[in-house]
Amino acid sequence: MAHIVVVGAGQAGQQLCATLRDQGFEGRITLIGAEPVPPYQRPPLSKGYLLGEMTRERLFLRPDAWYADRGIELMLGAPVDRIDPGAKTVQVVDRVIEYDQLAIATGLAARALSPEAGGDLENVFTIRTLADVDALEGPLKSARRVLIVGGGYIGLEAAAVARKLGVEVDVVEAGPRILGRVASAQTADTMRALHRAHGVTIREGVALECLTGEGRVTGAVLGNGETLEADVVIAGIGLLPRCAIAEAAGLETDGGVAVDAFGRTSDSHIWAAGDCASFLYRGERVRLESVQNAIDMGTAVARNMLGAATPYVPMPWFWSDQYDVKLQIAGLNTGYDRVVTRGEGAAISHWYFYGDDLRAVDAIGDTRAYMVGKRLLDMGKTVSPQALADPATDLKALLKA
Repeated sequence: MAHIVVVGAGQAGQQLCATLRDQGFEGRITLIGAEPVPPYQRPPLSKGYLLGEMTRERLFLRPDAWYADRGIELMLGAPVDRIDPGAKTVQVVDRVIEYDQLAIATGLAARALSPEAGGDLENVFTIRTLADVDALEGPLKSARRVLIVGGGYIGLEAAAVARKLGVEVDVVEAGPRILGRVASAQTADTMRALHRAHGVTIREGVALECLTGEGRVTGAVLGNGETLEADVVIAGIGLLPRCAIAEAAGLETDGGVAVDAFGRTSDSHIWAAGDCASFLYRGERVRLESVQNAIDMGTAVARNMLGAATPYVPMPWFWSDQYDVKLQIAGLNTGYDRVVTRGEGAAISHWYFYGDDLRAVDAIGDTRAYMVGKRLLDMGKTVSPQALADPATDLKALLKA
């Protein structure tokens, strides 16, 4: 009986297993996860779960019985030590598991502050796993002042949660501005104003020199010599693809586990999906760090493992909840040379163009703009930047133009 092994029990791994069964695969499926809990949602960790508005049970993608009913063997708390492509085996502690096909869906790891910078002090946290947030919850709720290192989405979401809990918040961003790698200056301006209106102090263009404290963090020294008090520090300084086992197995990596248009790695029996997978998009190799990509790519790769031979064509979309504001993003804003802004105040959208080619839209408190932008991108329609810039233009009319 054919045996498919999936390494990585996150959103992509769970979706891959579900699709294999939905597509009629009757062989063995083993889903291996390093964490001791079944696959769960990650986005709520830094939002509703950290605030205490979402229970632990609601995080889980499926109940345990779902896996048993579908004959999916769950191996949890079992980090993979080694993949041997020649022998077609996976080693987990003292167990060697043979496979016919293997899928790598190991996701991402949070980049931590170095011990030299004080990252090993007590009450210094990252936000990536359920265990991370469980450890952070108590100290955050009892904190007086929190320092967040990094002005990306995770850092800003954590800032919003801390302010909702009544904690004073400082955000320190080493780059020239917040959201520097992921959004336009216009979107950054909108989100900066939102956080400042909620009492967050944001410092940009200033790096962390080191954290201070004896055993437990008490503050920080910045690169400009300024000192800050902090009894909790959250590092939001980026995510790294978990591809060490792929590299050790001799698989090609390029900013992640490199795959072809079908999700196959440099080994014909090994595939990859989700956050850890690197693939070609618009002629460049990219990784998409989103729930949507994990689900869509997990589905596509599972079908291709069963012989579909259908290229994976992503339709990127993302979101971020901060305070009571939803930032919704459609498309991928790589290579843009112009941003058109519509609206103001509580409902505003920023549209990314390369020439007259629409690349992406950031909609902040404006679901209508997001939905229209997403449909335009999905349809591959050309839209005039001038028309978008005109507030009199009916967005829905652009879909029929």
